[in-house]
Amino acid sequence: MALKTGASFLRLNRLNQVFRLLSTSSRPEIIQNGGNNADFPGAKAPYVTEMKFVDENSYDPIPIYRVLDNDGQVIDNREEPAIDKETLLNMYKTMVQLNQMDKIMYESQRQGRISFFMTNYGEEGIQVGSAAALSPKDLIFAQYREVGVLLYRGMTVTELINQCYGNHEDPGKGRHMPVHYGSKQRNIVTLSSPLATQMPQAVGAAYAYKRLPNNDRCVICYFGEGAASEGDAHAAFNFAATLECPVIMFCRNNGYAISTPTNEQYRGDGIAGRGPAMGLHTVRVDGTDALAVYRAVQRARAIALDNKPVLIEAMSYRVGHHSTSDDSTAYRPLEEIQKWTQAENPIQKLRLYLENKGLWDAEAEKTYVKEARDMVVRTMQDAEKKKKPHWKEMLEDVYYDMPPHLQKQMQQMEKHLEKYQEHYPMDQFQKE
Repeated sequence: MALKTGASFLRLNRLNQVFRLLSTSSRPEIIQNGGNNADFPGAKAPYVTEMKFVDENSYDPIPIYRVLDNDGQVIDNREEPAIDKETLLNMYKTMVQLNQMDKIMYESQRQGRISFFMTNYGEEGIQVGSAAALSPKDLIFAQYREVGVLLYRGMTVTELINQCYGNHEDPGKGRHMPVHYGSKQRNIVTLSSPLATQMPQAVGAAYAYKRLPNNDRCVICYFGEGAASEGDAHAAFNFAATLECPVIMFCRNNGYAISTPTNEQYRGDGIAGRGPAMGLHTVRVDGTDALAVYRAVQRARAIALDNKPVLIEAMSYRVGHHSTSDDSTAYRPLEEIQKWTQAENPIQKLRLYLENKGLWDAEAEKTYVKEARDMVVRTMQDAEKKKKPHWKEMLEDVYYDMPPHLQKQMQQMEKHLEKYQEHYPMDQFQKE
């Protein structure tokens, strides 16, 4: 849960303090032996004469940074980010567009028009707030619930829906299942299904940036708290710290890894608690507050560019099902979902903030929601009319020069289709 209202927690120097390693003041009381400290290669720490075992309750939990309350009011004016009107409106419109796309594409899957879909309900503030604080040249390694990041970065609704429908305008040429987006020209690495594989890859990319002269780019890697239980996550954290890479490891902790709640998945102080222990500058932020996420990523980027890797844990709640293959009511009560939908709604918080500043009103809301919805409907209708990629695409683009065994398969397929073409819907596929 977010911090209670209190200006003392929200001053800029407090935000900087959250990035520090856990101080000895929050550790169990120690009795120093004449002021002498151990100087082992593996650890430098005070000697003590009293033995104490520490656990997750021995430390104060890392606090949750926020800027807005649930009514869209800035809690401490000193923490309000200096974001221009155009950017603020772009952030909000992106969140609304994402929301409309989720609604319509989810129904599209339920109608059998596409095979799979994942919604972003409850996490819109994480996605757009973080994307707005990045530079367009920063490299993005996303997982599968970062569509708002891609929209803000410039991917169009048309590009995203073409990918979900796997038509011939899909950059992946229909080879990927839906919601596996990517855009080389926008510095977005194509998503992959296996959890956490992008994490060590992101650190490797950041290390490559570090080796460049006068580097001014960082890498951001998004992952869920479920992915953080994978071995790849621990390796990525360790390499990021020991190699001092310009990378932001961004965890969106939405409470559930598919169907496993966090209290069954790990012990300790969440994902953020692992950061200081592994040598990462760490902050925990209210993921339902787009402005707090913006501020955290803005600061994290500056730290990362100084070759000091950062771990951000954004606390949120997955309002929707994990995917269209999931029924979340089987493992959580409806009352819990309704509570988070109403009380901690990231779109509502930002809308109220804009209304308080006179930048948005009910009429603008009605007009833009309709516009966003109509765009998705038109794009979806167009996407499903487009032809599928040519069948040869499934054998191409794997090798620079096609090896003999694939050439043989291609020839066999050509002969098969020539002989039995009446049994295949060839008119639905692109011609050469």
